[in-house]
Amino acid sequence: MSVIRDTYARFQTLIHEIGKFGLVGIVSTIITFGLQNALFGHVGPLTGVVIANAVATCFAFLGNRYWAFRARKTTHVARETVLFVIFNVCGTLIQAAFVGFNHYILHNHDQLSLNVANVLGVGTATMFRLVCYRKFVFNQVPPTAEPPAEEFIEPATIP
Repeated sequence: MSVIRDTYARFQTLIHEIGKFGLVGIVSTIITFGLQNALFGHVGPLTGVVIANAVATCFAFLGNRYWAFRARKTTHVARETVLFVIFNVCGTLIQAAFVGFNHYILHNHDQLSLNVANVLGVGTATMFRLVCYRKFVFNQVPPTAEPPAEEFIEPATIP
C-alpha cells in the first residue's frame, strides 16, 4: 500500500492539475455545443462557431488560470492570455487538420467518420494544450514546503 501512497504523493499535483484541466475542458465543450445550437438559425454557422469558441475559450482561460493551474499562475496575466489564445488557435488547427484529412484526403463524408476524426482531433488538441499550458502558459512552479538542506561544513581541524 505504501507504493501507491508514495506514487500518489509524488504525482499529486500533476494528477490534480490534469483532473481539473479535464473538468474545465468538459464544461468548455458543453458551452461550445450549447452556444452553437442556441445560435443556429439566428446567425450564420461560422459566426456561431466563432462566438461559441470565443466564449468557451474565455471560460477555459479563467477556469484554468484560477482553478486548474492556480498554484502556477504568475503576475504576467497579459503574457498568459496571449499564449493561451495562441495555443487555443493551434489546438483548433490541429482539430481541423484531423477533420480535413478525413474529409478531403480520405474522402470519408459520412457522419460516423466525421465524428471519429473530430474525437481524434479533440483528443490530440487537448493533449497539446495540456502540455503547452503547463510548460509555457502556467509555468510558475510553486515552491516546495521543504526547507532547503543545510550545507555541511567540515569542522576546522586544530593543528
